[in-house]
Amino acid sequence: MSNSAVLVTGASGHLGRRVLELLLEQKVGPIIATTRTPDSLKEFAAKGVEVRRADFDDEKSLVEAFRGVGRALLISTDALDRPGRRLAQHQAALRAFEAAGVEHVVYTSLPNPVGSLILIADDHAGTEAALAASRLDFTILRNNLYADMLFVWLPPALASGKLVDARGDGATAWVTRDDCARAAAAALVDGVKGRRTLDVTGPAALTSKELAAITSDVFGRPIEHVSVSIEALVQGMVDHGMPEPMAKTFASFDAGIARGELATVTDTVQRLAGRAPQSIREFLVANRAALASPPKA
Repeated sequence: MSNSAVLVTGASGHLGRRVLELLLEQKVGPIIATTRTPDSLKEFAAKGVEVRRADFDDEKSLVEAFRGVGRALLISTDALDRPGRRLAQHQAALRAFEAAGVEHVVYTSLPNPVGSLILIADDHAGTEAALAASRLDFTILRNNLYADMLFVWLPPALASGKLVDARGDGATAWVTRDDCARAAAAALVDGVKGRRTLDVTGPAALTSKELAAITSDVFGRPIEHVSVSIEALVQGMVDHGMPEPMAKTFASFDAGIARGELATVTDTVQRLAGRAPQSIREFLVANRAALASPPKA
């Protein structure tokens, strides 16, 4: 089999499924999708996608799953149950890509991962280093914070009138998951060779004070930004039932934002996908009803 197929790993997740939808819309083919749960992608198999089982903890299985692939999208795994597992999974995937003859890997990373205050950044920095040390050509897509996370953070703010975080005056170049999927799908099929690293961002970097003001305007409710310490933020999440390690991981994003790690704005989405990324105001207007609903217990 010639290495002509495009591959999407982690294809049963939100990002992977959206990338598959975009590839099918563009009539790209052949397409291979890998997942630990092939039955979860039955609807894509019915549309001509070849679904293969892949276990990132079983490197030998990955080599076979990746055969026949020319360009591959490596979606960062969510293996955070033990330190080092995710990086080990990514390193195994990169070795398997080389063994299977894959030519180009598109990897979903994080802005400024080296030396970042964000606790998951080391996994991304290690994966980027492994890519650089490999024989593979690659496109690293450093995705900024998903605007979709506002479905978690804004409903409580709308209910209380206070947006509480530890971001200070730091800004975030929020980008929607859909725009990240469009950038990834485009990078997967654009045929570009060599090595490149791109920041994937929304059209503007906003402070929490600016986010609160836009939210107030869209929803017609006064919302105040309240800045607290990292320690207070962690304790507040723990008091609401979140395990402390998870609370510290979430809070580390605030620490990184406060230091300016997520403030870079680029035109990557426009250049790759051919359309401007959605702004936060547009995102809030489009999702007004869902965001205004009381958060689930």
